[in-house]
Amino acid sequence: MNIDRCQILDLPKIHDPRGNLTFIESNNQIPFAIERVYYLYDVPGGSERGGHAHKELHQLIIAMSGSFDVVLDDGKEKKRVHLNRSYSGLYVCPMIWRELDNFSSGAVCMVLASNTYSEDDYYRDYAEFMRTRWGA
Repeated sequence: MNIDRCQILDLPKIHDPRGNLTFIESNNQIPFAIERVYYLYDVPGGSERGGHAHKELHQLIIAMSGSFDVVLDDGKEKKRVHLNRSYSGLYVCPMIWRELDNFSSGAVCMVLASNTYSEDDYYRDYAEFMRTRWGA
């Protein structure tokens, strides 16, 4: 897996004068079935989240409110993606190191995940991630 597989996915946006609506269906707008949903909020200014990679987990990261950046790293290339729209999300495939930072005040980050939580799926040490990924 390389960083080029991670991309912004535009989600359906139904315009209505009473308020817009966006929906997400497993294996339709996103390339995986949703097994878990979680969200980050009340992130203090200057704080970072993430700082890990997943062995098998696929994710869609959405800025439901406010904005933040996601730094993607496949061990050879890095890319910073700014998220600030609730009708688009960043697809992150397995074996990509990710860090979230630059949270605006009141930002809410929602993550749709392909599996339930499993500590065994994490690389939390960057050197271990690099050894596994590239034999470095």
